[in-house]
Amino acid sequence: MKFTVDVDCTPEEARQFIGLPNLAPLQDKMMKELEQKMLDNIQNLDPAEFMKSWMPLTMDGLGDMQKMFWAQMGAAPPPPAASGKK
Repeated sequence: MKFTVDVDCTPEEARQFIGLPNLAPLQDKMMKELEQKMLDNIQNLDPAEFMKSWMPLTMDGLGDMQKMFWAQMGAAPPPPAASGKK
């Protein structure tokens, strides 16, 4: 025998029926604290320090990254049509 039961309830009602705890107040508190920390960090953000944190430690800045990029591009062999060999 097979039968189906449809229950029309809200997620909150389903959690209460199953016996799960209500974590909404805890989640609200954590989200407010996270938002405040993010706002504090954004206000104290120095663009130069931000870029340093995103660059690898071996690079001093954008100039070193460009030099590395051009060194890699120069090290690549020329395409067959440009080499003059057939």
